[in-house]
Amino acid sequence: MDLDDNETVLAAAEFLKDLDETQRRLLAFSSERVTHQEGAVLYRARAISEGAHVLISGVLEARGESGETTRVFEEPGALLAAMSLIVAKPRPVTLVARTKSETLFIPRTAFMKLVRSYPDLAGRLAEQVRKELSEYIRTLRPLRSRLLRDGE
Repeated sequence: MDLDDNETVLAAAEFLKDLDETQRRLLAFSSERVTHQEGAVLYRARAISEGAHVLISGVLEARGESGETTRVFEEPGALLAAMSLIVAKPRPVTLVARTKSETLFIPRTAFMKLVRSYPDLAGRLAEQVRKELSEYIRTLRPLRSRLLRDGE
């Protein structure tokens, strides 16, 4: 996949819609295309990732700690775990390739370098971060309830 193709993939990701062409090109240069065979684990719950994946093709499945499917990703451009671009936090789910899939991996270090180089970009991404944090907190609520039950 060449640089222009990586740029196109990044342009399809909703979280990255505020990047201009130059910013996308810089991020595309630092990103890596990865092929995942059916059944491959992209990351495990509680693991801390070094970045996020943008779905290019295939079907990915998020699984809770007990193995149940919590979400399925099949739309090209889906950005998986956008918050991992900003902070090193444990993943709330395990992500598995349901079919042979391809993603573009964006390293957190490259993304943060881009944000530091373009301070105006940080402001435009703040709302997207707020949305992702809200989703993460919502995902953790069942775990909190389970921990409270177990502690009784």
